[in-house]
Amino acid sequence: MNKQIEIPSFLAKTAENKKIILFDGVCNLCDSAVQFIIKHDKKDVFRFTALQSEIGKEICKHIGVDTSKVDSVIFYEPGIAYYYKSGAAIAIAENLGVFWSWFSIFKIIPIFLRDPLYNYIAKNRYKWYGKKESCMIPTPELNAKFL
Repeated sequence: MNKQIEIPSFLAKTAENKKIILFDGVCNLCDSAVQFIIKHDKKDVFRFTALQSEIGKEICKHIGVDTSKVDSVIFYEPGIAYYYKSGAAIAIAENLGVFWSWFSIFKIIPIFLRDPLYNYIAKNRYKWYGKKESCMIPTPELNAKFL
């Protein structure tokens, strides 16, 4: 789903001109995905925050997403739109550069077919990849990429 949302005042300076990825901070699969995105974010497009963090909760409240019912990555482009589930994964890939943008081909698959696969993986991610006791703490070098 995508929905147009204005830029909240609490993000105006901290994430100016950045796209925000909200992720499950205790999920090992999500942590690996964040590390992958950071490694391939050559143009410094993204900022990250855990869904469980205070700012993550504030962003979700601002865009009208109930964090108690979300087990999905959320890709938020302040002032433009937000995406979740398979739509978020595709939108993130499109912003990683030319090589990864070929994933946008999956847009031709209707969302009612893409999201069930996403949901299946999301439902089993802790069982398959494990879960942390707490959200990751970024290294000093990566700290600027996290809200």
